[in-house]
Amino acid sequence: MNKVSRQESKERNTSSKVVLVRCDSYDLTEIRTALRRGMELLGGIEQFVASGEQILLKPNLLSARLPAENVTTHPNLVRVVAELCQEEGIRLSLGDSSSRDSWRLVYTRTGMLLLAEELGIALADFETEVPVSFPKGKQNKRFVLARGVVEVDGIISLPKLKTHHLTRLTAAIKNQFGCIPGILKPEFHVRLPGVEEFSKMLVDLNRCLQPRLFILDAIEAMEGNGPGSGERYPMHLIAISSDPVALDSAVCRLLNLSPDLVRTNFYGEQFGLGWMQAERIELLGDDPKYFLAPKFKIERAPAMPFNLAWRYRLLKNWISAKPVIEASLCIKCGECVEQCPVAPKALRWGKSGKQQPPQYDYQSCIRCYCCQEVCRHRAIRVKIPIIRSILNWFYKNLWMRL
Repeated sequence: MNKVSRQESKERNTSSKVVLVRCDSYDLTEIRTALRRGMELLGGIEQFVASGEQILLKPNLLSARLPAENVTTHPNLVRVVAELCQEEGIRLSLGDSSSRDSWRLVYTRTGMLLLAEELGIALADFETEVPVSFPKGKQNKRFVLARGVVEVDGIISLPKLKTHHLTRLTAAIKNQFGCIPGILKPEFHVRLPGVEEFSKMLVDLNRCLQPRLFILDAIEAMEGNGPGSGERYPMHLIAISSDPVALDSAVCRLLNLSPDLVRTNFYGEQFGLGWMQAERIELLGDDPKYFLAPKFKIERAPAMPFNLAWRYRLLKNWISAKPVIEASLCIKCGECVEQCPVAPKALRWGKSGKQQPPQYDYQSCIRCYCCQEVCRHRAIRVKIPIIRSILNWFYKNLWMRL
C-alpha cells in the first residue's frame, strides 16, 4: 500500500488500535517475546511493510549518550524490530539527526553503529538537505528533510518516552523532528517559538512523512528534567500503533495527564493525523492498570488563557518557565551557548569569560529550551516563576469551576 492510500485509509478509520505490552527489562529475550506478541495483536509487521521495500528505522538519538544513560531509544529494541523486518525480506536503513554531536559519535555511543554492522543495515544520510513541498500542510507547506528520509519507501518510528519542557512530552509525534537535519532544527524554534505553532509544525511534519508504524520504548522512561537530564522511570512498557496521536494520547492517560494539554495531540486530531479521544482508541494487550504512573514527574498544569504571554516583553519573565544554570554542576563547556538559536544569543559568556557559567538575557530568550536539551551534565533546569505557580493554582482550582 503506498503512502497516499495509507493516508486515505487512515482518514476513513473511525478508531485506532494501540497495543500495550509489558516488558520488564532490555534483555533481548524479553523484548523479543513482548514485541512479537504485540505485533501479532496488530496482525503482524507485514500489515505495515512489504517484502522488498526499503524502510527507515528512526530511533530517538538525541545526542551521543550511552544506552545506560536512558536518553536514547535502546539498541536492543531497535535490534528486535530490525530482526522482525528482515524476516519479512524488508531492506533496512537506520538513522536520526542529533541535536549536536557528529553522526559517527552518536551512532557509536548509542550502540547503533555496532547494531547496524552486525545486522547489515545501511546508515541513512541525515546530513544532506532535500527541500520537500507539502501543499496539504495546515501551517507548514514546505520542509527541508534529510536525504535518508526522502529516499525510502516508508518509516518505522522508534521513539523514547521522555518529558520535554516545550511540548511536555516527547514520544511518537515529536520523534519525527529528527528527520530534519540537525543544523536546521534550531531555526524552527526561532520561527515558531510558541508551543502552539511548534506543535502544529510537528503535526504537519508527521502528515508529510506518514510513518507506517510507531513502536515506543517506555521500558524505562525519563521523567522530570527531560529530554536529556531527567530521572529514570521504570514503566515496563512497549506501546505500538500506526496512529501516533492515539499512541501519545493513550500514554498521557497512563501518566494522569490530560492528552489535550500535549498540543501535538490536540492539533493531531484537528488536522486528521489520528485520534485523541478515548472512545476512538481501542487498547489491546496487557491491562493498562499495569502501566499507570500517576506520580510520573511531568508538567500537568492546565493550559492557561495567557499561555502565550512569553511573547510580551513585560510579562514573559513573570509568567514563562525559564532555563536556569546550576553553577555547581556547570563545567563551562559552552555547548549550551553554541546551541542557542537566537541572534544575538540569549545565552552568552559574561565579562569574566569561561571563569563563570554563561549568563541568560531572559528578555531575548524565546524559551525553546535547546540549551537545557543539550546539556549532558544536568546543569540546566527549568524554573517555574512563583507568579506562574500561583496563577496555575488559581486557574485549576477556581477559574475552571466557574
